[in-house]
Amino acid sequence: MPAQPDISVVIPAFNEAQNVRPMYDALTRVLKPSGLSYELIWIDDGSRDSTWKEVENLHMSDKRVIGVRFRRNFKKAAALMAGFREAKGSLVLTMDADLQDEPAEIPRLIQAMRERNLDLVVGWKRKRKDPWHKLVSSWSFNLLVRKFTGITLHDSDCNFRLMKRDVVDHLDLYGGLFRYIPSIAHANGFRVGEIPVVHNPRRFGKSKYGLKRLVTGPFDLLTIKFLLDYKSTPLHFFGFIGLGSAGLGALISAYLVVQKIIDGTLLANRPLLLLAILLIIIGVQFMSFGLLAELIQSEGRRRSTPYVVQTVLR
Repeated sequence: MPAQPDISVVIPAFNEAQNVRPMYDALTRVLKPSGLSYELIWIDDGSRDSTWKEVENLHMSDKRVIGVRFRRNFKKAAALMAGFREAKGSLVLTMDADLQDEPAEIPRLIQAMRERNLDLVVGWKRKRKDPWHKLVSSWSFNLLVRKFTGITLHDSDCNFRLMKRDVVDHLDLYGGLFRYIPSIAHANGFRVGEIPVVHNPRRFGKSKYGLKRLVTGPFDLLTIKFLLDYKSTPLHFFGFIGLGSAGLGALISAYLVVQKIIDGTLLANRPLLLLAILLIIIGVQFMSFGLLAELIQSEGRRRSTPYVVQTVLR
């Protein structure tokens, strides 16, 4: 295998032992005759079944298979970041390990990237083979993403994505931010597009989708909105809130002073005076938060590696 393969396939896996070998077979059937050099990177995200054993077996017979094993389950964002750090390809493809993404669509993703001069191509699962609750939540999620981030993809959450190396090098994922990779790339000036792809029903194993995502999803959306709009200028966010609060407090205070001068109204027993003081204090606090955030941002964020690796097979 060359020092820099044409494409790296990054596959996070958690308790997907039954899918490892069939997915390897499906990928090699597509990639071998393509003429592209490739590497297949499995990230075992703390599986409790024999997922890692299956990856080891593949590595023994094919050195294009690379494995990274976490000591425990660190979730998908950490698994993707570990895969990106291992990936050497000029193109990086991410796929789920459940065989619902169709490897036969990979040439179409590459073709779309070349013909449309895109930096990132997302697979749009137009006809999803998922339970109704996942369909509803996905539709709601993508509607909110389009509204809040300005990106017009149908399926921004799809993990079946082909990216150029430059896109990957500018990603720093944690929490649920892996769902917003197209939005982050778009905000960084990369050209993003999508094509319809085949979506298969799950054959083996259980879905890792849970109701918790319905709760954490809105928080992740607020996080990405803040990072995209105010990451480099947090004072603009906190300052506007602070000025609004302090300004309203100042107006109420001025109104009370005018009343005092004209009518001689006592201020000591006026709840409105307490509200004005509270608004001014809150405003000053928000502006102080903004200044502190500016200082932190100017120093740069030094994130520790958000996962612990037990074993690496190269």
